[in-house]
Amino acid sequence: MSKEPEPGRELSIESRGDVLVLILGGNWTREGIVNGDAGLADLIERIAESATVSFRTDALAAWDSTLLTFLVRIVDACRKSGVPVVLDGLPAGVQGLLKLAYAVPERQDARRTEANPGFLESVGLRALTVWHLTGSLLGFIGETSLSLLRFFAGRARFRRVDFWLFVEEAGVRALPIVTLISLLVGMILAFVGAHQLSMFGAEIYIAGAVGIGMVREMGAMMTAIIMAGRTGAAYAAQIGTMQVNQEIDALRTMGINPMDFLVLPRLLALVLMMPVLCIYADIMGIAGGALVGISTYGISRAEFLNELQKFVHFGDITVGLFKCTVFGVLVALSGCLRGMECGRSSSAVGLATTSAVVTAITLIIASDAVMTVVTTILHL
Repeated sequence: MSKEPEPGRELSIESRGDVLVLILGGNWTREGIVNGDAGLADLIERIAESATVSFRTDALAAWDSTLLTFLVRIVDACRKSGVPVVLDGLPAGVQGLLKLAYAVPERQDARRTEANPGFLESVGLRALTVWHLTGSLLGFIGETSLSLLRFFAGRARFRRVDFWLFVEEAGVRALPIVTLISLLVGMILAFVGAHQLSMFGAEIYIAGAVGIGMVREMGAMMTAIIMAGRTGAAYAAQIGTMQVNQEIDALRTMGINPMDFLVLPRLLALVLMMPVLCIYADIMGIAGGALVGISTYGISRAEFLNELQKFVHFGDITVGLFKCTVFGVLVALSGCLRGMECGRSSSAVGLATTSAVVTAITLIIASDAVMTVVTTILHL
């Protein structure tokens, strides 16, 4: 059987001298709304011209918050115009709810007001935000350093099984995405380099361009960005969820330092695995470049390897590994910091995760720029 549609709400207006009577009928529910608030503006104008407003609800079948919302707007319009309103004709339940709604007057400063700050105020707010973020980051680095000292002294308390789980998460399980991205980056470097080198008939130098690019820069940077979006975000979400569930407060209550128990194993695992992933990413990137050079530009494998040995030296590999280790520290610190600073709601966990990724990538790019300038000056 098809369900019959609910009857809509009914509103009619009757004038009795200076008294404006609002006659309500039908179903004043969400399902019963037919015309919405059509004619409400005209009704408010008529209220301002009347002496008193009253109600009749003899034909009212059902009601919910829809009726209350309508009545609140009517009562507010009456108060604004100074028109007395008589609620005796409403159901007892509606009268009780309306009395509760107006029992405590609204504070004048209770509503949030959106104000557009001026230019100088915006600059000041941004500066204060940067100052606060810098202070929190330096403080967190200090606490992490103390935790590392306790670890080397044998006094840091964390579960060894957690450490090996984090090693597995940041190592073996990251290999598929690192393989894909590094292989594609190596192929892109080869195509870009070959486009310029082919103008001079020097396609043989593709090997050197790809090798130097992957070993010194792209291998470490792409691995770090992958881990920032994958592992750093996971750290922030895990610790942030523990913050929401008050598990970190429970650790402090039991006398366990959260820095030792939560941050330290994640930091050690990521710093340990980043150089390994960097070497693997370098190999995959060079393999991608070799695939392009051999299959597209007719370079033999022996020629590619010989050119690679001429251009890529041990110092280049050392620079890339050092950068990747620094990036691993930054990714772990960013993820754990945002997780520890997370608020007490589910939305705060999402914000912490987003902030961890943005912070990590920003620090990676900035630190890479500094280290590149330093290594260039020192001729490393």
